[in-house]
Amino acid sequence: MTSFRLAFAAALLASVACPSSAQEGADARVSETVRTLASDTFEGRAPGTAGEDRTVGYLIARFQSLGLQPAGPDGQWVQRVPLLHTKLGKPVALSFEMPVGMTPLEMAKDVYLSSIRPDDRAFVDAPVVFVGYGVKAPEREWDDFKGEDLKGKVVVFLVNDPDFEARPGEAVAGRFGGRTMTYYGRWTYKFEEAARQGAVGALIVHDTVGAGYGWNVVVSPGGENYDIERKPDALTSVRLQGWLADATARQLFTSAGLDLDVMKTAARKPGFRPIELRGVKFKADIPVEHQVLTSHNVLAQISGTTRPDEVVMYGAHWDAYGKGKPDAQGRIYRAGANDDALGIAGMLEIARSMKAVPPPARTVAFAAWTAEERGLLGSEYYAANPVYPMEKTVANLTIDILQTAGFANDVVLVGKGQNSLEDDMARVAATQGRRVTPEGLPERGLFYRADHFSFAKRGVPVMLLMGIAGASDLKAGGTAAGQAWIDAYTANCYHQACDAWTPEWNLDGALQDIALARQIGSELARGDKWPSWKPGSEFLAIREKQSRGAQSK
Repeated sequence: MTSFRLAFAAALLASVACPSSAQEGADARVSETVRTLASDTFEGRAPGTAGEDRTVGYLIARFQSLGLQPAGPDGQWVQRVPLLHTKLGKPVALSFEMPVGMTPLEMAKDVYLSSIRPDDRAFVDAPVVFVGYGVKAPEREWDDFKGEDLKGKVVVFLVNDPDFEARPGEAVAGRFGGRTMTYYGRWTYKFEEAARQGAVGALIVHDTVGAGYGWNVVVSPGGENYDIERKPDALTSVRLQGWLADATARQLFTSAGLDLDVMKTAARKPGFRPIELRGVKFKADIPVEHQVLTSHNVLAQISGTTRPDEVVMYGAHWDAYGKGKPDAQGRIYRAGANDDALGIAGMLEIARSMKAVPPPARTVAFAAWTAEERGLLGSEYYAANPVYPMEKTVANLTIDILQTAGFANDVVLVGKGQNSLEDDMARVAATQGRRVTPEGLPERGLFYRADHFSFAKRGVPVMLLMGIAGASDLKAGGTAAGQAWIDAYTANCYHQACDAWTPEWNLDGALQDIALARQIGSELARGDKWPSWKPGSEFLAIREKQSRGAQSK
């Protein structure tokens, strides 16, 4: 860490490390950490900016002040994460060529696009093929592609899983997760599958219910995108990826003599095959600014005494959205006070309390991830290049957004039926006088949308605490008040400048969740238990394979 970072961080630490006597307590420490990280000094904490440099320095200094040790590669505090950053410029050409003529497209109104290739120009002139839900899942006996050659084509997907809108009695009903999204329903999977099929473009028909968020969230990155830097032979074939507005998609299908609603029904049948939209081409010529920047995960640890090679890991992401257009109050930084400075503050509070007692048998690691908002890239890079092997990672406990409306009678479970940590959650919550409530809208696929997922798909049991996953049963106002908090936050502040620190927050409920995560992690670190995936989880086979490999060594 540079001397600039050290000096900068030391100056900031004074207000956090030494609160006034009137502000003693976890709530004051957590609140002050969020206030600091969400301040204009950190410029919205975007990767690769001066805001990152300051954030990384601050976090290292905080971990040092708590007495933790570095947990990065080669004994460093940080893990370097090489990122490709792209931004689309003004399109030279952007249209659908249809049988009725050319239809110009307006970016962010009719279509939203980005690229994760280091090209100076994104050029596409290709036929369009509808691939239904675009799922290839042998274990569920489902294949939307049927061996069709899609190389050089633009593929159009429906969002979510094939059984998301299935009616009782349909062959697909219950084959995936029903109203509970699986990974096959996520946009990330669909773009990955488009690349595996050799497509040059990938477009998902936007549907607010199926996606779990509105068009405003889709367009919020403003044409920017990020990916891990990849070697030329590992680059995606997809030159442009993105979303079609519903009205645009309907016009597109109509021009090809098709009805979108009829096609949605057809796509739910096992015999569905890709359908080329006859006479339709997607044309785009868009300049691309691209650069490779180095970002950083910050990693700290409390070393285990008797089994230090076994690791219980906490995680939260330090990044937010950086600088944007002024909002109604003139705020230009989208600083993510709740998403996820509050998660970072909670993790620091857990580290403080764990360091204040005798060390555990297992190592406890604390990870502040970069680039979560860019596609879970910091955690993904770590999981692909781990300091501690995945088979030795006991569990990952992630905090990403906590409710700020006060004490709750429950804790919200994300990913019901996945692994045994939900049983630990119920047991510990009961000691707090709380119960477990399953997430309110499992069709949104939140289990696949936070940094813990980078570990889950590599077999590590995970637990996610996320305040927007379902309406908390608040002591003041019940679930109606909990839903009102979610509605206000997601409609007005999620990924916006409105996500700012305020002294009006009531952190009592957030502190309940922080204490729960601390207790579960502490028990795992001081015992010899290995959480397990439940039968039916798509990750069970991965962990079992790891266990067999470890036993054969």
